[in-house]
Amino acid sequence: MKLNLTNKNAIVCASSQGLGKAAAIDLASEGVNLVICSRDQNKINKAREEILKKTNNSVKVIALEIDLDSADDINTLFSQAQDELGSVDILINNNGGPPPSTFEQLSDEDWQGAFNSTMMSCLRLSKLVLPKMKENNWGRIINISSVSVKTPVNGLFLSNSLRMGVLGWAKALADEVAPFGITVNTVCPGYTKTERVEAILESQSSASGLKKEDIEENIAQGIPMKRVGEAEDLSGLITFLASEKANYMTGLAVQVDGGSARTFY
Repeated sequence: MKLNLTNKNAIVCASSQGLGKAAAIDLASEGVNLVICSRDQNKINKAREEILKKTNNSVKVIALEIDLDSADDINTLFSQAQDELGSVDILINNNGGPPPSTFEQLSDEDWQGAFNSTMMSCLRLSKLVLPKMKENNWGRIINISSVSVKTPVNGLFLSNSLRMGVLGWAKALADEVAPFGITVNTVCPGYTKTERVEAILESQSSASGLKKEDIEENIAQGIPMKRVGEAEDLSGLITFLASEKANYMTGLAVQVDGGSARTFY
């Protein structure tokens, strides 16, 4: 299948590890030039070297130390992407998910911080890339979210609540920018082997006294495919949605969860 992504330019947020890095690697393998970012310069440099090695240095990869919770840093990220790559054709919105908790543990500051991190990072970057996408009459905005927008996950009050806000914004934006050849879609991973899920499993283990391995096995048994997902299970969908093959697909929220979400939509 020809995805026609060679020489497209993308920003992939929070891409030093996990789902962001897997998405960056998959896009680069299709010839997409990248700006990748992380709060940790050493980690993002290592991700850059891994991407270049896997693609035989066939694409341009710029690695930046960026705090996506900071409006100033987001402006810097976009400015550097323009300077290094020119127009941004593809934006992958991604950020570390809010921590697990009970509802009563959460303060107003916790809610405000999670809103800034989970929602405002998407809004700020999308607003910056849209003018050039409109001018080019082509663009892709893809949000990495969670299956919690389909099925709430116990103990993830911040994520369950705020990711639904991102989903509503993405659907409204998809309608607004569709006439300009721009698509806006959201991918919703289920339990996937990432550093964040490891932290959730550790939290559940501490709370329950059960071994982390036993909790993971119990989770896998509740998934029709009987396994926890891998980051690469999601990255292929992201690359497809970024391609010209997905020209007529917008406003979607697609779960990649082994069939665990018990919904029809």
